[in-house]
Amino acid sequence: MGAELDFHLVAAALRTDRADVESYHRVLSETLGSALPPGMVEVDRHRTFADRVAGRDGQATAVRVRTPDRVLVLSAGKHGGVAAEIHQVVRGVVISRKETAVDDWLTALARELTALAENDARARDALSRLLDG
Repeated sequence: MGAELDFHLVAAALRTDRADVESYHRVLSETLGSALPPGMVEVDRHRTFADRVAGRDGQATAVRVRTPDRVLVLSAGKHGGVAAEIHQVVRGVVISRKETAVDDWLTALARELTALAENDARARDALSRLLDG
């Protein structure tokens, strides 16, 4: 694949077989989480009493990916499915929020991850594992 990752391949890998927030959480946290800077991926969870008693983390309800200029939010939709938002950030302050289609959200995420991978060897390796697996 070479040193430069194709952003279209990253976007395609992110789109495959993921229909809920929990699936995206697993990909972002487990596959990419160790290579991404700390705090870049945040997960909101809903824990039932049974989850607490059993020591489980609970169901992921939202995944938030923070970059210097954007916050990409994927959350469980009110009526099922997944809702996506892209927040524009200037000096740490959200100046706009835009609801978007999940495919557009994934495209924005792929662009951010590809840009990160161009400057970070660990992120590049993690994206390579995502594309290979």
